[in-house]
Amino acid sequence: MQQRREIHVVMGNEACDLDSAVSALALAFFLAKTSPTPGTAVIPVLNIPRSDFPLRTETTFLFREQGITAESLVFRDEIDLAGLHHDGLLSLTLVDHHVLPGADAALEEAVVEIIDHRPLEQDWAPGCPVTAAPVGSCATLVTERIAQGPLGVLDGLMAALLHGTILLDCVNLSPAAGKVTPRDVACVALLEEKFPQLPARGTIFQALQAAKFDISGLSTEQLLRKDLKALSSEEQLLAVSVIYSDLGTFLGRPGLLQDLESFCRAGGYSGLVAMAISFRDGDSNQPSRQLVVYSQQETLRNTICQALEEATTPALHLQPLESPSPCLATYSQGNTLASRKKVLPILRAAL
Repeated sequence: MQQRREIHVVMGNEACDLDSAVSALALAFFLAKTSPTPGTAVIPVLNIPRSDFPLRTETTFLFREQGITAESLVFRDEIDLAGLHHDGLLSLTLVDHHVLPGADAALEEAVVEIIDHRPLEQDWAPGCPVTAAPVGSCATLVTERIAQGPLGVLDGLMAALLHGTILLDCVNLSPAAGKVTPRDVACVALLEEKFPQLPARGTIFQALQAAKFDISGLSTEQLLRKDLKALSSEEQLLAVSVIYSDLGTFLGRPGLLQDLESFCRAGGYSGLVAMAISFRDGDSNQPSRQLVVYSQQETLRNTICQALEEATTPALHLQPLESPSPCLATYSQGNTLASRKKVLPILRAAL
């Protein structure tokens, strides 16, 4: 009888942005080279269906630049994690998140390590090592982990992926954007020292930023799915999307209200919070942020709006804007440093 191999999966969060994808790839590569358990297959899994991959425009750009084909990647809809876990064959390392969505709750028993750059929202068993630090990019923590390992494991391809990811996440290491920490700066410098052939910081940052904001060919539904997270309570499921566009352009899309209703119905969402981010011409360090709260349920809409307006940690400094519909509330966000990562706990508490 053929013996079944144990599978060690390294997986990022369900938004599967560049940080999640690269952190999973780089850490899996490192573990495959250094793992003390022969016979275990280490597989990075991109936590989206394969059909959603073209929506991750900055990731497809960087992978294409580095010669990584979509055919060589494994996506969430191509591996039966629940089945592997049921058969006792799964070990799971989580990068760039540490709270599994409700549908994956059973997989918690298989988690053997966590590397994340968010504040911890839940405790893990003492036997599960957790690296959690408030750095700008999870790729920084993965770079530190690889740098502590045996010499020579890090190659030029992984260095280029990690380098580009940290620069994009930390807005080209600009202190004004409020994301970068000394550890991010140190990792970029370390990668550049080991691999002097890496592209200039400004060049790769501008190229990735342009790819990330290239939404020209996307429908409204694709735009909302491009960078999507879901929050759930016992009664409600809330979609939280980052949209790479200014609010006026987004609200001016033909058939927007119908598209929002269809999007929520198809995903089973009671409502949607869309966080619009854009950059002023010529200044890629200073974001402009706006918020849209959409729900056909007035009570839910009011609850979310009240939580966002009254939030103090952090205060969002919201200014209501004129809205095209009663089921939409729109705001400009004065606190431009409050990204989705900082707004999610406010929304979670409101639900």
